[in-house]
Amino acid sequence: MIYITGDKHGDFSEVYAFCYKNKTTRDDLMIVLGDAGINYYANEQDIYLKNSLLQYPITFFCIHGNHEERPENIGGYKTKIFHDGLVYYEEEYPHILFAKDGEVYQFNEQSVLVIGGAYSVDKNYRLQMGYNWYPSEQPSEEIKDKLLMYVEKNPQIDVVLSHTCPYKYLPREVFMKGINPLKVDYSTEFFLDKLELSLDYKKWYCGHFHTDKKIDRMRFMFNEIIEF
Repeated sequence: MIYITGDKHGDFSEVYAFCYKNKTTRDDLMIVLGDAGINYYANEQDIYLKNSLLQYPITFFCIHGNHEERPENIGGYKTKIFHDGLVYYEEEYPHILFAKDGEVYQFNEQSVLVIGGAYSVDKNYRLQMGYNWYPSEQPSEEIKDKLLMYVEKNPQIDVVLSHTCPYKYLPREVFMKGINPLKVDYSTEFFLDKLELSLDYKKWYCGHFHTDKKIDRMRFMFNEIIEF
């Protein structure tokens, strides 16, 4: 089985309960749509959470968020092919996988395009407080160009997995109060707008906004855990 859920920010208690209720195994997959929080510190402080996840009878497939470092920027990560796409993993935690932005995976005979990352509206606050913030939080221009070139030749994709959403679908009703929208970098959302116009897709899942809702073929996920 393949399941999907939203941001976890290091709290996987609901996933733990779900796994035992549904009697999952490591052959089952849990897609996390960014901000898993597993690489929040990008150092040995993350080991406690990773060790606790060893108890979970499921394999995690994590999209890149904006409150964590990219695994390729952390020592110790290796790469392998997983469902026809490249993933990052650590030998000590082979059931915790991180998708690479711009890759296309095959899940349940469906093509699945992944594009993670987003701008942190709390960036300045985190920097002022000495909390972690990573300049690699948004997809690079190289990743964007690669994706646009790919969809130009392969516009038919069954499913898109992203952290944020295309600009036109922004759920403004859940925006954080006190944030000036004119100072928010929406470059990733504008890019996803462009990407969406080029795609012939069936479903799109995203996280980031801490809400559970549907708009057209777009599904925002946070607390829900559903079958993929």
